[in-house]
Amino acid sequence: MSGVFLEPLFRDPDTDGAADPTVIRHHETGEWWMFYTRRRPADPGPGVTWVHGSRIGVARSDDGRSWRAAGIVEGLDAEPARGPRPSDPFAGPDTHWAPEVIHDGTQYRMYLSVIEGIPDRWEGHARRIVEYRSPDLERWTRIRPLPLSSDRVIDACVARCPDGLWRLWYKDEARDSTTWVASSPDLGDEHEWRVEGEAIGGRPHEGPNVFELGGWWWMLVDEWRGFAAYRSTDAVAWTRQGGPDAVLLGERAAPVGRHGDVVVDGDTATLYYFTHPHWTGTELDAAPTPASRITWLQAAPLAVHAGALVVADRP
Repeated sequence: MSGVFLEPLFRDPDTDGAADPTVIRHHETGEWWMFYTRRRPADPGPGVTWVHGSRIGVARSDDGRSWRAAGIVEGLDAEPARGPRPSDPFAGPDTHWAPEVIHDGTQYRMYLSVIEGIPDRWEGHARRIVEYRSPDLERWTRIRPLPLSSDRVIDACVARCPDGLWRLWYKDEARDSTTWVASSPDLGDEHEWRVEGEAIGGRPHEGPNVFELGGWWWMLVDEWRGFAAYRSTDAVAWTRQGGPDAVLLGERAAPVGRHGDVVVDGDTATLYYFTHPHWTGTELDAAPTPASRITWLQAAPLAVHAGALVVADRP
């Protein structure tokens, strides 16, 4: 299979539910850190409790290819547990999803999807993006939830754009699960985000990820059947690559690539993403067994050829 790592890059040693990775290099040590949603595939609860109650796991690597587990991120909850802790030792009092971690030039910032409690269904539960800061990737201070376009927002991605503004792209489930965007001139703790509107419409999707490569800005979104790729000159106006059904790491990837993060290091780029290795369905509710719920992290090199983003061959 061209370009794709055939063996899992990383499996969570406690729950086997690693998903939604984001990868960043420590500015002092040069070590790579991966933050990810740590799902609970073995949870016996009703409905989709196994997707909720997740903590944020951490893995670390010297080279970006060999990863070792480094526990979970502590101190992300707004307050201590409001009641008895779930019997599952890997569940938290609240649900943490899809961390985005960046360096703003001075310190690290995390933009985390937070849901109160451990819901057993998708509907009826507010979802917020909460901002944190850290001097070292280990100690995190909660700043605030962000006022965005609705109370059903998840999957943040943050980058500084060519016009000098910082932009935050996210999935708004209240607006047909499309990608919306907000902008800010700086990332101070009291900065304001101005919602600019819809960035990517069309079929429902999640997990927007924005990066610069090969002279273009790119956005990947997870359509639950592979990644749709969008191209831009300014990170504001986007054009889909290929037709309406074109995706990267789709059915031929077997299993399909899901919710990823692209790391550009010099002239090379790597897409870190997750898969369901034992299940190829499109709806999480349909994963009937703990085995079908398992998620592994994978990686694939990316390149730009003739203005198109492609999964590249490994050296």
